[in-house]
Amino acid sequence: MKLFPLSILCGFLTFSGGVQAEIYKHVDKEGRVTYSSEPVKGARKLQLEPLNTVPAPKTNSKPGESSAGFPRVDKETQNRRDDSRKRILEDELASERTALEAAREKLQVAQDTPEIYRTESGQIFRNVAKHDENVRLAEEAVKTHENNIKALQTELANLK
Repeated sequence: MKLFPLSILCGFLTFSGGVQAEIYKHVDKEGRVTYSSEPVKGARKLQLEPLNTVPAPKTNSKPGESSAGFPRVDKETQNRRDDSRKRILEDELASERTALEAAREKLQVAQDTPEIYRTESGQIFRNVAKHDENVRLAEEAVKTHENNIKALQTELANLK
């Protein structure tokens, strides 16, 4: 009973080598081009040349080299590099936190400070559009720093 599915699979594989799809090209009255594997009235069969195939190049990697041809790094050197990277990321994180606090202060100032303008007669009006734009830009700055902090925290978590 188990041989039946295997024999069907072998049969399909035997006959599938000679199967090749035919491609038809049809141009309608409006000039639209349609390609199909099914013949359509007015379509012409395209004669496609076989595709060129190139075998994958052989790699001549030596036992002490990685697959890309770069020499391997010993564990101590890699640990020093990882520690250096961790310190750099921690410094970046501290800088981003400082920048976030400054951005939050700027946002608070932008929200609390109305934009005004004076007319030639001396009347004072609020420039609501400019105020809203300043607040929006300050909010974007805060959001950018928050996203940077999340990304740095993710990188640091991946190092441990």
